[in-house]
Amino acid sequence: MAFRQRKHDDDAERPAPEARLEATVSGRVQGVGFRWWTRGIAVDHGLTGYAENLPDGDVQVVAEGTRDGVEALYAQLTSGDTAGHVSDVRHRYTSATGEFEDFGTR
Repeated sequence: MAFRQRKHDDDAERPAPEARLEATVSGRVQGVGFRWWTRGIAVDHGLTGYAENLPDGDVQVVAEGTRDGVEALYAQLTSGDTAGHVSDVRHRYTSATGEFEDFGTR
């Protein structure tokens, strides 16, 4: 009798990301949990990428996933309801590269 091996959810292939958000966030965004706050939103939207502290006090956010997901993350970054205080978000949407497996902090 042959048995089929059951595929686990984490073994399933993730669909290729549709869009990429690259954002530089300025304000009081270091030392206030901003990267972890960003990570939580990204994970909620199924995004991959990272949030990284930059030497000048800004935070760089790179996120890939569905167009709706990256737009939702951008909306949250500019909502005024963030960890810390965001004074500016410079951003652009580009083609996704598929280089990330999850969303992390650096």
